[in-house]
Amino acid sequence: MTSRVNPWLVLVLVCLAQFMVILDATIVNVALPTIQSDLEMTDTSLQWIVNAYTLLFGGFLLLGGRAGDLAGRKRVFLAGVVLFTAASLLCGLAQGSTWLIVTRGLQGLGAALVSPAALAIVTSTFREGAERTKALGVWSAIAVGGGAVGLVLGGVLVDVLSWPWIFFVNIPVGIATFILSLRFVPESRDDHSHRSFDIAGAVTVTIGLIALVYGIVRSAESGWGSGEVLGILAVSVILLVAFVVIEQRSAEPLVRLSIFSVRTVRGANVAMLVVAMGLFAMFYFNTLFLQRVLGYSALDAGLAFLPFTAGIIIGATLSQQLIPRLGAREVPLIGLVMAASGMLLFLRLTPDSSYWPDILPGILITSVGMGLTFVPVTLIATSGIPVDDAGLASGLFNTSQQIGGALGLALLSTFAASKTADVLAATGDKPTESESAQALVEGFQIAWLGCAVFLAAGAVLLFALLRRGDVLAVAEGETQPVVT
Repeated sequence: MTSRVNPWLVLVLVCLAQFMVILDATIVNVALPTIQSDLEMTDTSLQWIVNAYTLLFGGFLLLGGRAGDLAGRKRVFLAGVVLFTAASLLCGLAQGSTWLIVTRGLQGLGAALVSPAALAIVTSTFREGAERTKALGVWSAIAVGGGAVGLVLGGVLVDVLSWPWIFFVNIPVGIATFILSLRFVPESRDDHSHRSFDIAGAVTVTIGLIALVYGIVRSAESGWGSGEVLGILAVSVILLVAFVVIEQRSAEPLVRLSIFSVRTVRGANVAMLVVAMGLFAMFYFNTLFLQRVLGYSALDAGLAFLPFTAGIIIGATLSQQLIPRLGAREVPLIGLVMAASGMLLFLRLTPDSSYWPDILPGILITSVGMGLTFVPVTLIATSGIPVDDAGLASGLFNTSQQIGGALGLALLSTFAASKTADVLAATGDKPTESESAQALVEGFQIAWLGCAVFLAAGAVLLFALLRRGDVLAVAEGETQPVVT
């Protein structure tokens, strides 16, 4: 990177693109009832507006990350921004359910190119140490806070304008990001690669991950023990095992399996997979509680999550100061204990609960805890990695989050729905409105407990898989990886 390029300007540009990606993962949620009415969609087809995005996003992340290492991170980043922006336009113009579902998938594909390339650009632009810690503090606030902002913005756009604007809003942002990034974002790539492409590896891991995510999301409707879900998951396992075999024999593998010998990479990704299982589900169930039980409008439900964004920013800022003092492993351990404790506070909620003092304390404690968690765990996952593998490390970390989020939501949705059905069955044929609300709450309580368990399990895994010495170099800004 030349001296004329301001690294903080680069950070702003890639974070702007990442903000679009994260925003679109949640902004659609509050608009679903309106979309269903306007396009006359069934409940079954409606869920695929969300699932199509998740499928393509999660399935192509590893491919997107490695493509950036080989073809150039800036080039892949710009291609992803163009695809995402164009798909957003097509989503807003959708005249039917099939059109919207297909273009949502294209959005997910664009996101899979943008997200790992953007994180790789950040890690290759900022030196390990205080500068990168600050940069990843901003990145983490965007990565988690963007989900809460999406709920607010979605509610505003649907109430004030109409649902297509939740997609149209991406267009000026995407165009501005492309033009400015074309000029100011530096190019970087794996200079040691021979530019050959591992087609067999790319096909098996991409289809395998898509099958895994598809099986997970289908489980919520068909059940984990159904032949359909078991068959899809079996195909996924076969393809992913084949991928490992292919990578072991490939001269130019898509994923250098030796990266998993780096203890920090292995530990951070396993822990983040489990943490994401709890965090992503929390947004979903809390939004349902506010709207279906307390009767909040889409806008009111979105505004209720504004403190979550503030808490993330506070936690991310504190983490930058605490990492050099306490350590890169200890800070996320504190954060995850806080987040799990905040999640347990939601177990107090009833159909008669109020925002204050019942809901807000849990939101604040959980959000600050997650802010303390994301910065150091992202540092651990991406530090001590050769620049040539920056895109791969970023793709792995993003994949852990997306797969974990999809798995956690599918599991907890199944448990919550089962509990609600059991409670309703015990009330008789025609439950009253209050009995229905109570049944929903008891189902949500199962989910909130599960979220807390996943966050606590993430802390346990982080403690078990990483020793203090493994991450000492991360806090001190050194680059030597710990290999086992």
